[in-house]
Amino acid sequence: MTNDGPVEHGYPHLETVRAAITAVYRRLSYDTVRTFSTSVAPADVAFCDTDDLHLGAQRVARELVRHYRLPDARLIVGFREMKHAANVELEAGPEYFVELNDRFRTHRRDIGAALAHEVAHVYLHRLGLSFPGTRDNEILTDTAATYLGAGWLLLDAFRQDGVSSQKLGYLTPEEFGYVLAKRSLAFGEDPSVWFTSPQAYTAYAEGMALARRDERQPPLAAAGWAGRRRYARDRRRARDHQLAAVPADAGPEVPYRFAPDGDGPLRVSFPCPTCHQRIRVEVRGRVRARCGLCRTVLECDT
Repeated sequence: MTNDGPVEHGYPHLETVRAAITAVYRRLSYDTVRTFSTSVAPADVAFCDTDDLHLGAQRVARELVRHYRLPDARLIVGFREMKHAANVELEAGPEYFVELNDRFRTHRRDIGAALAHEVAHVYLHRLGLSFPGTRDNEILTDTAATYLGAGWLLLDAFRQDGVSSQKLGYLTPEEFGYVLAKRSLAFGEDPSVWFTSPQAYTAYAEGMALARRDERQPPLAAAGWAGRRRYARDRRRARDHQLAAVPADAGPEVPYRFAPDGDGPLRVSFPCPTCHQRIRVEVRGRVRARCGLCRTVLECDT
């Protein structure tokens, strides 16, 4: 939790975020991910200053347990002075003890955001889905919470003005916006109508711009002129020299890789713009590819 301190911006965790989206699809399956097509509604996690602190926190926790489809899980919510926003004890269950920072006693509107992250921990714990290392595992939790419809609360908790700032979660605001944009493109849901923070709108717009760029990377047919020209140059080099990858000077923004299929035709691999699972197709002009993980159908010009 950033409280009146500097807020990190940009995409320093982008590679891990994309790996987390892939991991969610692999562990849950396409059909299960689709059951989260509706996000947590603002009214279900609203918290008024006149609400009883503990009863209100328990009510919000129950709503999030319901959203994550954990009917037999019971969260016991308490408050104490601590450095982080919240903490959950991941035991066997069915009871899980969640501690929230004392700050939320007077900032009750953000209790839903803090609990969205902690209940996601419980959900992933039960699934047996985790990343090695605390940092990457927290990024996985933020990403899963956001992609599965509860993490918009975390972005909306980001507020900043000339004298104060607050941000919850391990992702930067723009990374939260990026995952929300990925979810929006996949489910046709616009979370920006629920934002109360002006900074959340900005971060979501920036994340959407990056998500849209993912859909315009060659060999996708929607790629722009410059990308198609670069792709044609790299394809020619790969054919001439049977390279196993694009040239070293291509830069990290080039997502595709060429490789011969033994003695067979040249193939190109590239990430699915929806789930980032890598797709491998033959280099033979216009083709239609279907991602086996998220079932997205892609028009390609290879």
